Amino acid sequence: MTPALVAVAHGSRDPRSAATISSLVDRLRWLRPDLDVRLAFLDLCAPRLDAVLATVARAVVVPLLLGRAFHADVDVPGAVSRAVATRPRLDLTVADVLGPDSRLETAALRRLAEVGVSPADPGFGVVLAAAGSRQATSNSAIAAVARRLAQHTAWRVAPAFACAARPTVPDAIATLQAGGARRIAVASWFLTPGLLPDKVLQLASIAHPQAVVAAPLGDDDGVASLIADRYDLALPLPVAYPA
Repeated sequence: MTPALVAVAHGSRDPRSAATISSLVDRLRWLRPDLDVRLAFLDLCAPRLDAVLATVARAVVVPLLLGRAFHADVDVPGAVSRAVATRPRLDLTVADVLGPDSRLETAALRRLAEVGVSPADPGFGVVLAAAGSRQATSNSAIAAVARRLAQHTAWRVAPAFACAARPTVPDAIATLQAGGARRIAVASWFLTPGLLPDKVLQLASIAHPQAVVAAPLGDDDGVASLIADRYDLALPLPVAYPA
């Protein structure tokens, strides 16, 4: 029996977050109709991960997280361990987080293009805004994404964090302006709308009222295909899919 793909998001009190995750999972189902795709949340939204795992015998849990930090290292393993403790025969594998992967960067570029930011326009300084973490390796991964975006575009790109780390969004905007950027854009390194993306928007608007702010990555086809690939790579044994 082919394992179910359980896509697990953190969850948010903001209803836009769950709606966006649901739309992304719908895109995944459309791209991979051969898979039994289930949606779950760690907290704040339903259905919870333990409730979803109670309905399957075999599953691959794919964390809908852009990088490896506290949620990936603590929250997801803890929830999975609790589920296995109550069902010792549950055949469960946990896939890797979504990032790093070039498809996330491509999705961010698409969101910037939607607000009129061309990768060939050297007038823009781009802030890559992420949540931020107390784990230095997580923040370093965002800085690496910023460097790659700068290498493949005409922009100056600076990382920034909404909480727990520096530079802040205003700090990054000031750095870009000091480096000669005539216009400012903000790339959203978030999967869904919510409290922290709203904070980024507010900070950017105060620091530079003319800044353009891209939407979160959202229900992008590239992100959906990445979720499927994380599932495939985590399968204990190869599975033959229908042509």
